[in-house]
Amino acid sequence: MSQAQVGFLVLVFVATFALAIWVLGRTLGNASGQRLKRVMGGAQEGSGPDAQEWLERVARATKPLAKLSIPEAGYEFSAIRRRFMNAGVRSTFAPMAYFGVKTTLALLLPTLTFAALTLARSHVQGVGLLSVLLLVSTLGYYLPNYVLAKAIAVRQREIFENFPDALDLMTVCMEAGLGTDAALNKVAEDMVHKCPNLSEELRLVNLELRAGAPRDRALRNLALRTGVEEVEGFVSMVNQADRFGTSIAQSLRVHSDTVRTRRRQKAEETAAKIPLKLLFPLIFCIFPALMLVIMGPAVIQMIRIVLPTMSGQA
Repeated sequence: MSQAQVGFLVLVFVATFALAIWVLGRTLGNASGQRLKRVMGGAQEGSGPDAQEWLERVARATKPLAKLSIPEAGYEFSAIRRRFMNAGVRSTFAPMAYFGVKTTLALLLPTLTFAALTLARSHVQGVGLLSVLLLVSTLGYYLPNYVLAKAIAVRQREIFENFPDALDLMTVCMEAGLGTDAALNKVAEDMVHKCPNLSEELRLVNLELRAGAPRDRALRNLALRTGVEEVEGFVSMVNQADRFGTSIAQSLRVHSDTVRTRRRQKAEETAAKIPLKLLFPLIFCIFPALMLVIMGPAVIQMIRIVLPTMSGQA
């Protein structure tokens, strides 16, 4: 295979992978950013489709293929629905779009790879060709899982980092005389610009309380939707304080200090991992170039002067 053919194959693969990442990012992206832009005045009416419209379009386009992989029943109680909630995706079109994109990529990427190999006149045949197509198909099928997991991690990290501030604000509100429900509503209003995801979750809790749901159930739903360990601890703490009649404000203050300590410890852990992560780039990328710059002139002088002198003496 010539260099031109190899370059063409690499270009086709990179373009296909980038297109898939872009489509999945627009499909499974969180709608909170769009709502925040509308609140801040950054997005005008008619400026473009939001996440809900993108999900609807993708779901309609991939509906025939989505039926090949979507579960027939039990989706409401499945783990994938909880993962969608953890990612902040609550659209009814999300399952159809998700499984439709998985099936489409699993079929489209091998087709494009085979077409690229054919156009490049590659000599990959038989078992090698089948292995390449299976590898690309597996990559396309599991790529949405990676995008969804990344969206969940980003959202949970944002909630975790801003949760101590929300607890402090709730503590101040309750010490000022507000009840638990009113404090949750106030925190949801004040956190809308700093952490839209947390504000949206607290607003859903208030809506459930207004609809007549018990407070413990509404808070448990909050823990299930976020999937953050610190939020689950907050829910348990509030429920126990209500059950035993202890001071919720004092419990919130203690829990806020605990969560802030965990946030600092995670930051320290991340900083401690930096030298290990820099080890391989330093060894394989920076050190060879540095040694080449430092030792290069000396090696050239040795080749020009020392080696001819030694050969002349011999």
